[in-house]
Amino acid sequence: MAERLALNHFETDEEHSHIEVDQERVRATGCGPTIVACCPARVYTAEPDGSLSVEYAACLECGTCLAVAAPGALRWHYPRGGFGVAFREG
Repeated sequence: MAERLALNHFETDEEHSHIEVDQERVRATGCGPTIVACCPARVYTAEPDGSLSVEYAACLECGTCLAVAAPGALRWHYPRGGFGVAFREG
């Protein structure tokens, strides 16, 4: 899997993250570990206080995090035009 993910190209939008985390909602619902475990790109990291840190630049834009997160825990939208992931087959 790591070899295949390495083929992808990411054009990072340094000014605007396409993922926003409602830390209070994540802590209140306890959905952080589930989000971390389900993300195929390992974009999320659980912090000791129950919050999540996000490295959105490596996001595969698959939407798995939205499917497993508690309602309102994540605000996610596609990156602006010209930014995001470009899938390659090598």
